[in-house]
Amino acid sequence: MTVAVEKPEKTETLEQVAPPVARARGISRRTVLAAIMVVWLVLFAVLRGKQTLTLAAADLTDLHRWFNDVNDSIGANRNSNPLFLYFFNEIRLVIDTLVTFVQDLIAQPSDGRPVPQIGWLGVVGITGYVSWAVGNWRVALLAVAGFVFFGLQGLWQESMDTLALTLSAVLVALLFAIPLGVWAGLSDRFNRIVTPFLDFMQTMPTFVYLAPLTLFFLIGPASATIATVIYAAPPAIRITAHAIRSVPETTVEAADSLGATRWQALLKVLLPMSKRTVVMGVNQSIMAALAMVTIAALIDAPGLGKTVVQALESLDVGTAFNAGLAIVVMAIVLDRVTTAASGREEAARRSGGRFRAWRRPLLAAGGVVTAVLVYMSHTYVWAAEFPGEGDTGSSIARAADTATTWAQDHLSGLTNTLRDAITNGLLNPFQSLLTDSPWWLVGAVLIGLGVVFGGGRAGAVTAVCVGLLVGTGMWSDSMTTLASTLVATVLVMVLGVVFGVWMGRSPLVDRVLRPSLDAAQVMPPFVYLVPFLALFGATRFTAIVAAVVYAAPVAIKIIADGVRAVPETTVEAATSAGCNTWQIITKVQLPMSRGALTLATNQGLIYVLSMVVVGGLVGAGALGYDVVAGFSQGELYGKGLAAGLAIVLLGVMFDRITQAAARRASA
Repeated sequence: MTVAVEKPEKTETLEQVAPPVARARGISRRTVLAAIMVVWLVLFAVLRGKQTLTLAAADLTDLHRWFNDVNDSIGANRNSNPLFLYFFNEIRLVIDTLVTFVQDLIAQPSDGRPVPQIGWLGVVGITGYVSWAVGNWRVALLAVAGFVFFGLQGLWQESMDTLALTLSAVLVALLFAIPLGVWAGLSDRFNRIVTPFLDFMQTMPTFVYLAPLTLFFLIGPASATIATVIYAAPPAIRITAHAIRSVPETTVEAADSLGATRWQALLKVLLPMSKRTVVMGVNQSIMAALAMVTIAALIDAPGLGKTVVQALESLDVGTAFNAGLAIVVMAIVLDRVTTAASGREEAARRSGGRFRAWRRPLLAAGGVVTAVLVYMSHTYVWAAEFPGEGDTGSSIARAADTATTWAQDHLSGLTNTLRDAITNGLLNPFQSLLTDSPWWLVGAVLIGLGVVFGGGRAGAVTAVCVGLLVGTGMWSDSMTTLASTLVATVLVMVLGVVFGVWMGRSPLVDRVLRPSLDAAQVMPPFVYLVPFLALFGATRFTAIVAAVVYAAPVAIKIIADGVRAVPETTVEAATSAGCNTWQIITKVQLPMSRGALTLATNQGLIYVLSMVVVGGLVGAGALGYDVVAGFSQGELYGKGLAAGLAIVLLGVMFDRITQAAARRASA
């Protein structure tokens, strides 16, 4: 009798959590998906190897040759065509002048001097002073230590080149992004217009910006900076618009009632109240710029990225690790300084007038000391050239090489087993299914999946993307990249669910893991390739593992937040009905976090796609290799440009399907 009483209570509670209609819809969707897969597998068995649109590495299509002809024509008419003379060349000249000025200031010799205008001692002094002025003494100490570490690594000039390109790009990006963000925050119409463009720009992997820009701005620092500007602007625009829209309506109405004009309300109310969030947007722009600057080494951008690329090409793990460590340190320093800047005003308000009273004379004294350090670094060689031969960097490189050798000698059995298991058991069969099926069959399957997951509009977008993918002539390589991306995304979601649920259910675990996840998101994607290159060698599996580690933090955090958002009353009701922990997770928390799970899939796919493409540098092949080959071999430029377009199409297709699915799951 006791069991008979408990069962109806448990059933009723679970039905409240997951209504029968929703479950019926889920079963219907699963049935359709199963039918699509069965038809695909049957037709694959019958038509395998037919109409696959395979293209050899050296083969070109008419589109690729046309791109090559356009590139040659532009090169021949660059100094005579009015569009280039009075537009593209002028933009390139302005950006190149800015970058050269900043490089001459802190990185490169200038005006016949053997050293920059401001040497290492002055740069360290300015860094410490600015970090202290916008943050606190702890942040300043971290920044000074980080910059000194660059010199000890023997990478001072490379680090300053990277910093110069990053600062130049962020400065230009913010000149456009902040006003556009304010406009989007004030105008609903403009916000609706600009949002699709921002979505598109943030969907594109960093790799893809490079090829078309070299067509108009040539290879070099100017193109790298322009690509970085375009990539770094969207976060600042979005976050600034969000900050303006987040100001309470009552505050704006109060300003209006006092007779403030729209311009006065903006300057005296909206911007001051949005300052903290706007600074967070600056932080995100700096992080995006640093990531792009390192990737832009592929188009001859100077700095740490170039050192990493050269080391990866020669499989020199020690040098790559040393330069990658410098990139990580720079990312951490820039992130902490801008994060501290966003919280300084709040600290000042909490302490009242006392904060400014004692801080003002200290800032003046610090400014004098900084000016003295700048003068010394400008005047004396010992204060301009970092002392030493970079012995610390040599030691780090040797230690990395030693660790790599040890791992290859002692862990090769484990790493090879893991690599072969995933490659042979998961990646190869799925890749064969995609690349050996007729192109029209895979296209039909993708469109069907788009309709099932995202609805008719997502299916229409998928159909357009499939058609354009065929038109690029890169269908086979696109399917290879698609296989790697989906396999990596599955692994990301497995990690995301396991650790996300753990964090969502345990505040202690969340406090322990979240700082590490935040730090992992700061690191540019380039850096992730280095340790896995040491463990797994130059293979496509290396790119997949690096992509999983790169994309997992964002998926874990989104899922954790989704699980935490499930109402406590619902969990308590399920517990009182006799559900165990596993049932609560699988029947209550995960079903009620469908929106977060779908969003995590969306972000995981985009992050994975960008990283898998970067993996073309370490043997991933497919579209990533095509893009890299297009930069290095002139006759393959058109093919590399088409590969970049194919990457964009894959990104748009993934993004539209998963975003539509997220909206449907949240509805």
